[in-house]
Amino acid sequence: MSNYAVFLRGINVGGINVKMAELRTALATLPLTKVRTLLASGNVVCTAEVSAAEVKTMVETLLRERFGYDAWVVVIDKPALESIIATCPYPGDDSARHSYVTLSSDPAVMDDLARHGGELPGVELARLSPEALAWTAAAGGTLESPFSKLSARPRYKSTTTTRNLRTLIKCREAMAV
Repeated sequence: MSNYAVFLRGINVGGINVKMAELRTALATLPLTKVRTLLASGNVVCTAEVSAAEVKTMVETLLRERFGYDAWVVVIDKPALESIIATCPYPGDDSARHSYVTLSSDPAVMDDLARHGGELPGVELARLSPEALAWTAAAGGTLESPFSKLSARPRYKSTTTTRNLRTLIKCREAMAV
């Protein structure tokens, strides 16, 4: 049995609204246990006897069928999530700058983002793992930050999602329960 964090991309923004209670009910139809949603932005922790890739496929299929949108998720197992958090050189709490981690289900996409993001003026990136890249943005300026604009491009939509480092920490804590 493995513990997973499942990060849904693009829900409760842009007209795609999924209530967390409805999401939990839908996920209960899958072979997942200890399903918990965190916050209202598509963060789920669960356990399963299948691989992360199988969880990804099951959850994306379910979301597409049940909620009728082009669903994409990134699934990270507990050891990888713990390593990502431990490796992040940026603080979890800072009133001036917020720390983010862009996660990907495709390391080649993360390579591409790291290469192009590293070319942006004023952008500092830290590669945390094959599936994770950390960066910071001024408080209140996240969406306008150069890396945020880069990672929001359509070519990254199906394989990436970004979370505040504090959210990853909350997911790790929820896995311990």
